[in-house]
Amino acid sequence: MARKKQADSEIQPAPVPAEAPARKSGFVSIIGRTNVGKSTLLNQILRHKVSIISDKPQTTRTRIMGVHTEARGQVVFFDTPGVHKPGHELNRRMVQHIHDALQGGDLLLHLIDVTQPFGQGEQFTLDLVKGSGVKAVLVINKIDLIRKGKILEVIDHYRQMHEYAAIIPVSALTGDGMEELVDEVFSLLPEGDLLYDEDYLTNCPDRFMAAEFVREKVLRHTRQELPFTTAVLVELWDESRLETDKLLRIEATILVERDSQKAIIIGRQGQKLKEIGTEARHDIEIHLGVHVFLGLFVKVKENWRNNPTILQQLGLQQ
Repeated sequence: MARKKQADSEIQPAPVPAEAPARKSGFVSIIGRTNVGKSTLLNQILRHKVSIISDKPQTTRTRIMGVHTEARGQVVFFDTPGVHKPGHELNRRMVQHIHDALQGGDLLLHLIDVTQPFGQGEQFTLDLVKGSGVKAVLVINKIDLIRKGKILEVIDHYRQMHEYAAIIPVSALTGDGMEELVDEVFSLLPEGDLLYDEDYLTNCPDRFMAAEFVREKVLRHTRQELPFTTAVLVELWDESRLETDKLLRIEATILVERDSQKAIIIGRQGQKLKEIGTEARHDIEIHLGVHVFLGLFVKVKENWRNNPTILQQLGLQQ
């Protein structure tokens, strides 16, 4: 018996491979007042420490770049100094970094601390965001410290103040909300190829990071008035024993403005300076993957915050 011819309607076309979603990429600046958690947020997204953190104001002094790369594409984040009123040339240059970050990017993350009331400082920051003309996501941080009802009140308040592309509550400390935030960022970025190699993390040189790790420990171990008057300069970077012993020798100077500040950092019988050095060396070794000999010195340099040469050495260009 002849086989019955299969009906045309039963013939199925060969499956067409689905196209992979287009990659996205772009530049995203994190803007906010001092101590709202910008550096903690960036480190949490990257799952790597590229920006030092402390509970002291003005910890971040320059724009810190951190690159997040995944299958969807690449986001180049910029951690910026906290918005504040400049009092020295140091602060003026820090504020300039903020204004630079507001220009030319694809997206802003306006980070606020939900535990702090809205005031003149937050209004000034909001005005900067609105004046930039760049689309912005409001990121409400520290939701682990407050009741849910208060968060809803803050969301409603800011919705009336500005037309945000999205509002995302997070805890930069615990990681709560990070996945939703990164999803939202990718949804708002334009299509584009990778801007940097897939394994690229930050533009910060190793010498800069070493100095920052030392400064972070100074902030941790000293009183409230010292954060504004200390800086760290790497004076020696000796790699001569790297190949043989995997040992890097670093010597760094901690700058202060008065003898009394020098005494605070050194501590009784040098104990505080020893603690600062031990903790900083540990972080530098983790970051670089080699053994480190770290020598620290404390030097008084009056009015260094208005010294253009020192500010240039610190990476704070005009």
